[in-house]
This record gives sequence, C-alpha cells and structure tokens, in this order.
Amino acid sequence: MTSLPLIPVDPDAPGARRATMPPQHLADLDLAGRKALVTELGEPAFRARQISTHYFGRLVRDPAQMTDLPAASRDRLADQLLPPLLTPMRELACDDGATRKALWRLHDGSLVESVLMGYPDRVTVCISSQAGCGMACPFCATGQAGLTRNLSTAEIVDQAVYLAGVAASGAVAGSPPRLSHVVFMGMGEPLANYNRVVAAIRRLVAPAPEGLGLSQRHITVSTVGLVPAINRLASEDLSVTLALSLHAPDDELRDELVPVNQRWKVSEVLDAAWSYAARTGRRVSIEYAMIKDVNDQPWRADLLGRLLAGKLAHVNLIPLNPTPGSRWDASPKPVEREFVRRLRDAGVSTTVRDTRGREIDGACGQLAAAEDRGTDPAGRMSA
Repeated sequence: MTSLPLIPVDPDAPGARRATMPPQHLADLDLAGRKALVTELGEPAFRARQISTHYFGRLVRDPAQMTDLPAASRDRLADQLLPPLLTPMRELACDDGATRKALWRLHDGSLVESVLMGYPDRVTVCISSQAGCGMACPFCATGQAGLTRNLSTAEIVDQAVYLAGVAASGAVAGSPPRLSHVVFMGMGEPLANYNRVVAAIRRLVAPAPEGLGLSQRHITVSTVGLVPAINRLASEDLSVTLALSLHAPDDELRDELVPVNQRWKVSEVLDAAWSYAARTGRRVSIEYAMIKDVNDQPWRADLLGRLLAGKLAHVNLIPLNPTPGSRWDASPKPVEREFVRRLRDAGVSTTVRDTRGREIDGACGQLAAAEDRGTDPAGRMSA
C-alpha cells in the first residue's frame, strides 16, 4: 500500500515547504493592491486600471501594444506588474485543433501543463495549481512525479489568460472566441494550495479590469478529498463546482488508489461533499477513473449507487488515459457501459467524460514527463 503523503492544506501555515516563488505580478493583487503599487512607483493610480485592462480585458501582455501608456512609463510598469511567468516549451494540438495542450517552464525550471478544449457552445481551459503533486495516486502521471512546489496566484491565473488569448485569436475553429469555463483539474491538488487557488478564483471571476469576468458557476475545483479544506471552501461565499476525485466507493481500494483516504475515509469525504452542496446549492461532480479489473466491478457500481442515491451529485466516469510503462489500463467499453447502467438504475446521474488529447499526452503530467525524458508525445526523442 502507498504511504500517506504529507498534506499542508494551507501553504502558508507553519511547517509548509518553502520554495522560490516568482516575482510579483498584477494577478497576485486585487485592483486596490495594484493601485498602491503603481503609486509607489511614482505613477498616477489610474495607470493600474489601464495596465489591468490590457491584461485581463484585451489579453495583451506586450508593453509595445499598450499605446495609451506613456512610453517613458510603459516598460517600467510592465517590469513591475507583468513579469514573464510562463515560458512556452511545447504547444500541441489534436482533434482538428479543438484540443490544445501547453507545456510551460516556470522561472525556477519547474514544468506545468494546461489544456484548452473547444466545443461548439463553450471554450474550457484545464489549469494546474502545483508543479507536480504530493497526493501519490499511483495511476496518475503527476502523482508519480511527486510535488515540486505550489504555484503562485498569478502563475495559476496566467495559464487561463494566455489560453483565453488563444481562443480570442480564433485559433479554435468551431468554438466561441471567448473563454467561458475553467477547471482546476491540471497538475496538483488545488486544495493543498488553498490560499492561492481561492485568490486565483477571485481574479478569474472579478469583472474586468480587476479580473477575467468569468461566471463562478463555470469554475470547477477538483480535490482528492481534503476534508478541512472542502469545509473551508464551503464558507468562502463562492458558487464554484466541487469535483471530488473518488475513484473507489470502498475504503480498502481507495486507500490504495487515493492514499489520502488513509486520513479521511470515504464516508467523511462524502459527508464534506454533501455539506458543500447544501451550503452552496451546487451539485457535486464525482470523478471516477475507470481502471480495468481494479475498480470497475459491478458490485462497486452498485455500492457507489447506494452511496450517491438521492444526493445532489453527478458521476463523471473517466476512461483512464494510461501512462507509459504503467500497469493500469482503461476498462473495456462493455464493462464501462454496464457500470453506467447500474448507476443510472440506482437513480444516479452519470456521464462518461469525452476523451480528448490522447495523442498529445492529454492526461495531467504526461507531457511534462515526456519533456523530462527527452521524448515527444509518441515516445520519440525530441529535437
């Protein structure tokens, strides 16, 4: 059995691991904080609104394009408020350009990933909250890599802003040109980087120029089940969707698949999820990766159905995207269909996630792992 990872729910709490964080960026601050910084630089406070409008409203980060700022001030303000945070290493596309994955190198050499997914009615980005992950789930590429560090608020937000700019450019044919949904389902455990993730959510939903102006109801935060943090999130007066990565309905198996279950058992995690639903009125998404001959037995579908019946919940079954060399594989389609049938017969709303990006290492952590190995997504050596 995998040993229980250390879980600093609050990254600023005593004992939390310290790392070299990036330079301060305007997305780390609310509008009042930006105005205070601008005035410290000897500029009028309204310059903060101008530069924020470029970044959040127009998705512009090149100072040369900020022509409403005086040339003498432009570079200095950009240096202090818009330092480069993400260096693109690879950008890959598939599904006729509707799925685009970006691999970023951060200021300290850490690698993180984001995915843009275009649909006829919306554009969604999946963003990372940590470089690596400390939750040690054995079937997850990011979990296998371990945790490097938490991301800053701005490093989280900048992923969404960058990909919002890709969508606005018209690069995602057949989809609207505006980013509408953000899911915290990339690398890392969002609720283990609690303060910065909540701050990032507030930037994403604040109206421009303070933020990106997204709907709270179009933000989804995934967690493996950090019970104190779920309870804390319920008190934040936010209407974001909680996605619980359950992956097994019984403690014996979940202790292995999701090691944090050794600290908070299935019943405790689900109780926290139902409290979140009651407090916010938001339906909880139950994430369940279908793993061949591991968690896909009919009796586990029946048990899951009994646990969820009558609750404000929806099951999102995920066909496993195997990582190279892994012993884990996706459940066969007939097994998957039987699992769905049993859940629906129990009265539980269930869908199977649309599989995107397999040929570009779509699962979290796969592209970063390929970069570290010096291979491309197909396993060939990169140039």
